[in-house]
Amino acid sequence: MSLYAKLQQRAAEGRPVRVGLIGAGKFGSMYLAQIPRTPGVHLAAIADLSPDGARANLARVGWEAQRTEAASIDEALKTGATHIGDDWQALVRHPAIDVVVECTGHPISAVDHCLEAFAHGKHVVNVTVEADAFCGPLLARRAADAGVIYSLAFGDQPALICDLVDWARTCGFPVVAAGRGHKWLPHFCESTPETVWDFYGLTPEQAKRGGLNPKMFNSFLDGSKPSIESTAVANATGLAVPSNGLLYPPASIDDIPSITRPKSEGGVLEKKGMVEVISSLHTDGTPIDYEIRMGVWVTVEAETEYIKNCFEEYNAKTDPSGRYFTLYKRWHLIGLEVGMSVASVALRGEATGVATGWNADVVATAKRDLAPGEMLDGEGGYTVWGKLLPADASVRMGGVPLGLAHDVKVVRPVKKGQSLTWADVAMDTGTRAYQLRRELETLFRPAMLKAA
Repeated sequence: MSLYAKLQQRAAEGRPVRVGLIGAGKFGSMYLAQIPRTPGVHLAAIADLSPDGARANLARVGWEAQRTEAASIDEALKTGATHIGDDWQALVRHPAIDVVVECTGHPISAVDHCLEAFAHGKHVVNVTVEADAFCGPLLARRAADAGVIYSLAFGDQPALICDLVDWARTCGFPVVAAGRGHKWLPHFCESTPETVWDFYGLTPEQAKRGGLNPKMFNSFLDGSKPSIESTAVANATGLAVPSNGLLYPPASIDDIPSITRPKSEGGVLEKKGMVEVISSLHTDGTPIDYEIRMGVWVTVEAETEYIKNCFEEYNAKTDPSGRYFTLYKRWHLIGLEVGMSVASVALRGEATGVATGWNADVVATAKRDLAPGEMLDGEGGYTVWGKLLPADASVRMGGVPLGLAHDVKVVRPVKKGQSLTWADVAMDTGTRAYQLRRELETLFRPAMLKAA
C-alpha cells in the first residue's frame, strides 16, 4: 500500500498521525503549508521560542486563526486544532505525539530535543542536519536503542540523495558518485551575512518578503551547508568523501557523468564511491546552462557490455565511454516535502536516510585571522565556515566540528583558512551535544587509528 493510501486509511479510521513540530521558522513554515492538504496527519503542537512568531508564520502560509487556539495539547487532541507554546519538553513528553519534527536549525539544542524525544518513545524527523553531521551515528544508535526511528528530512537534499543511492543499489548499479548542486566560487567561503544576498542572487527586498535569515542562507553559500549535507549523505550511505574538502567541479547536467568519474578516467574523483558537489558557475563566474544548482544526482556504472548497450538503446545520456550514467532531480522543495518522512517513519517504520557509520565530518575553518578572545558564531556567520573531511582525518587533527562552533571563545591565534582544533577553543563541555560528540570519537577512534 502506498504511503498516501495509508494516510487516507488513517484519516478514515479517525487515527491520524500526531505530529509535534519544534521550530516554526522558514523550513517549518513550508511544512505547515502542506499539513492542511495532507490526509491522516494532525499537527497537535508547535513549540517555538516565539509563539507569536509561529502564529505569524501560520497566518503567512494560510492557516485560519481558529485552528491554533487550543490552550493545551490535550485540548488540541480533542478538537483537532493545534496548540502553540514555548515548552518543547511538554511536546516531546506528551504520550499522544507520534512523530517529532525537529526544525530549529540550532544543532546543540536539536541534540537535546532528539534525545528527549527518543527517551519518550517518539520517532524523530531531524531537519537540523547540522546536528546529524557531528553526532548522527550516535543519534541513530540512541533511537534504535529506544525502539524508535530517527530520520533525515525528505525535501532537504541529503534525504533525496540517499533515496537516489538506494534506488541505484536496489536496481543493482554500483554507485560511482552522488551529491547535490551548488552555486560556488572559491571566495564564497569568506562570505558573511552582510554579503550573502548579492552572492546568492536575491535582493534584500526578496529576502525580507520571504522572511529569510541571512546567516542561515550564508551557511548555504559559504560551503558550510554543502559540507554538512555531504557529511550526512556519506554517513548514511557509506560513500567516501574527498581527502581535503569538496572540489565543486563546474558542470552542466549533461556533463555530470563525465565529471564524476575517477581521475584515471578523466573525471575528478579520487576513487569510485564518493560524494561531491557540482557548481552551477564556470570558474570565471558565468552561469552554466542547464545546471543542477538546486538539485541532486547519482552517477552509476554499467558493469557489463549488455547494460552499457541498454543505456544506449534507451537514449540515456552518458559519458563518452557509455558506461557512466547520471540520474537526477533538478529541484528540491525543502519543507514542502517533509510529509514523506513523517509518513514513512510513522506508517512504514522506515527512515528516509539515517547514519549507519562515521565516514565524514565538517570541521570549523577560519574565514579570516582569528585572535584569542574572539567568539565563534557557527555556520553562516562571520568567523568560520565548514570544511568536509574524512572522519578519521578530523579525529587525528582534533578538529572542532562546525555544529559545536557556536558561542565558543578562541584561545589561540588561528590563521585564515586553518581548521580549528579543540586546543584552539574554550569549549562548553557541559552540553549533551558536546558529550555525545566526544563519545562518538571514543567509540570510533580506535578503529580509525588502526586503519590508518
